[in-house]
Amino acid sequence: MKNVEELTELFRASGRKVTAQRQCIFRVLQGQVTHPSAEAVYAMARAEMATISLKTVYQTLHDLAELGQVAALDLGTGTVRFDPNVEASHHHLVCRQCGKVRDLHIDFDDLRVPRGATQGYEVRSAEVVFRGLCDDCRPARAGAA
Repeated sequence: MKNVEELTELFRASGRKVTAQRQCIFRVLQGQVTHPSAEAVYAMARAEMATISLKTVYQTLHDLAELGQVAALDLGTGTVRFDPNVEASHHHLVCRQCGKVRDLHIDFDDLRVPRGATQGYEVRSAEVVFRGLCDDCRPARAGAA
């Protein structure tokens, strides 16, 4: 994801209004590795700017997704998560217990789709979601067994 200044210019160039609230959201997303939901972004932004609205957070996240600056992910956790790491293709790890999501950088160069398996689709990208238990939940689960 671009830095705050670059996102500000991108918003202006695309005819979108740049506000202090939107710039706050840009700052909150910088360096995020937790794949936050809109509600989590709202909570972080509110800590910095009490007057920000959840509607503004949702609109800004969807604008960022439309501009290719975040990826909106439905990973089966019950809520859409937003991934600001759009520079490098990657996969995701999802904790089945707490819902934590993390990037997984592995290469699948040898993964080939068999001829005819795409059922007429033009495949442009693929993502694999790995599910299991994170470091925090694994000891708790082991203690419960």
